[in-house]
Amino acid sequence: MAVKFLPSADSAVIVEFGDRIDRAVSDQVLGLAARMRASEIAGVIEVVPTFRSLMVHYDPLRTSAKELVGAIERVSTSETAPDRKRRLWRVPVCYERDFAPDLESVAQETKLTPDEVIALHTGTRYHVYMIGFVPGFPYMGDLAEALVLPRRADPRVRVPPGSVAIATTLTAIYPLESPGGWHLIGTTPIRLFDVHASQPALFAPGDAVEFEPIDAVTFATIQTATERRAYRPASTELSA
Repeated sequence: MAVKFLPSADSAVIVEFGDRIDRAVSDQVLGLAARMRASEIAGVIEVVPTFRSLMVHYDPLRTSAKELVGAIERVSTSETAPDRKRRLWRVPVCYERDFAPDLESVAQETKLTPDEVIALHTGTRYHVYMIGFVPGFPYMGDLAEALVLPRRADPRVRVPPGSVAIATTLTAIYPLESPGGWHLIGTTPIRLFDVHASQPALFAPGDAVEFEPIDAVTFATIQTATERRAYRPASTELSA
């Protein structure tokens, strides 16, 4: 495994696997993350997967960067690979006009009809590469080539929570109201981040996501149930 080890401040090491967004690179990152968690290396506080690297936070009073790099190298060459727990989530999305402010413009830019955009977006199983930007925000790929667009030229100051968006080769869901420059093509009524939950972020790196279209009436029903904490999207466990 050809990797680079880069220091990050005084209490983290970055293990870099590549320079692109790629499923094979992501699998390497997530595989090492699983090995690290299973090995319980002394002094390691947390491992954080990104598109192409793994950040390893450590306690400098218990270990050093040099010791940690040696431990990571030993773990990465171990023949025993722990099972990676992954889930397939089925996420309801309303693509109707009031819930999809950029759907028409996306259709125009891609030379597709809105229905074709929806069909392409719902016809793909997405891979959660990483969680970032704001708590619970999932960067998911890979988008159908026909839907690949640059970010908006005029980012919004406020994007509503639940907004389903696309940009470049990725799709995402905004868990919280925040600024954003992605194209908004739908809205989901589910909650992606809950500070009161045992695992606040609904998705985890390595999970898979499929979108299922719903109408406005169903959206309102699920939204009400979500607010009462009586709804959770369907999911199944996947093999590594």
